[in-house]
Amino acid sequence: MSAGQIAALIAAGAFVVLVVLLAIPLIKLGKTLDAATEAIERTNSNTDPLLIGANQTITHVNAQLERVDGITSNAQAVTGNVSALTSVFTATLGGPLVKTAALSYGLSKAIKARKKKTALKAAKKAAK
Repeated sequence: MSAGQIAALIAAGAFVVLVVLLAIPLIKLGKTLDAATEAIERTNSNTDPLLIGANQTITHVNAQLERVDGITSNAQAVTGNVSALTSVFTATLGGPLVKTAALSYGLSKAIKARKKKTALKAAKKAAK
């Protein structure tokens, strides 16, 4: 064996060692990619029921919101009716009712004042 052949043999051995050292990370990378692919497939298969449940929940919430919208519309209509009824009551009975209350208060004060005046006159007559 000549020196050139020994050098070629050493170079070939070094190349084999280099290939083996590069093959190990590539094999590990392949296993990692297989595990990642499997995880993605499991996630994908578990996502369908989750999305179906979310869709059903959103449908139910939309139905409830429609009911709440109807209730709100009815409450708004009732509020408008009560406001109109209050306005009608105030316009028709409010004025006369206030006048009647003022008259009854005035009459009450006048009667009390008259009774007081009559009692004072009686007390003065009794004192004489």
